[in-house]
Amino acid sequence: MIIQEAFAWLFDPANYPGSNGIPTRLWEHVWITLLAVAIATVVAIPIGFAIGHTGRVRSFTISLSGGVRALPTLGVLTLVGLVFGIGLTAPLVALVILAIPSVLAGAYAGVESVDRGAVDAARAMGMTEWQILWKVEVPLGLPLLIGGIRAAVLQVVATATLAAYVGAGGLGGYLFAGINLQDYGQMLGSSLIVIILAIVFEIVFAVLERSVVPAGVSGRTSRRRQDAAERVRTPLPEGNPS
Repeated sequence: MIIQEAFAWLFDPANYPGSNGIPTRLWEHVWITLLAVAIATVVAIPIGFAIGHTGRVRSFTISLSGGVRALPTLGVLTLVGLVFGIGLTAPLVALVILAIPSVLAGAYAGVESVDRGAVDAARAMGMTEWQILWKVEVPLGLPLLIGGIRAAVLQVVATATLAAYVGAGGLGGYLFAGINLQDYGQMLGSSLIVIILAIVFEIVFAVLERSVVPAGVSGRTSRRRQDAAERVRTPLPEGNPS
């Protein structure tokens, strides 16, 4: 059975040492994922905060984000790979493009979810717009921002298997090798590692998301955040990764 072959591959000591071993490939996969999401956060968070605070160009940004989300990741990867060649650049660009919409949605939805009464009170106290953003809106909207990053990580960790398509490493190397060799046990085994990695990331970010919820948040605000969180998870239709 394929399942038995998959577990035999997973627990075979010969698959662990060396540059092609499971620990090395796993670390490459994690590194590619975190690097792509980190770059996406640097790009998307300032834009999201500005949109959430001012409300300007919101519709345009959402439409543009939806268009980017609809791009086929494998197509982008191939196109960038033809320009930059084999290596990490092509998958990194494709994965950053994939991650930006979720992070952007989390940033502006978090700021927008803040009770306008709190914002008006801060403004009445004489706070500048910059102080209102960083001392009121960002702390209160942080759970939704973390939720957006969480969604981006889960999308990227699954799609990062395509990095091996242009020789950038990661767990996808086992999938492509399994396809060439018709080794379905190896393919399923490597897929299980990706699934477990995604579950670990999900648990870590779920705990982090709960830990940053400010104390004393009202039930009405909590419901507003839940509604916004649903929009962050599925802000726009998903693109086809292939």
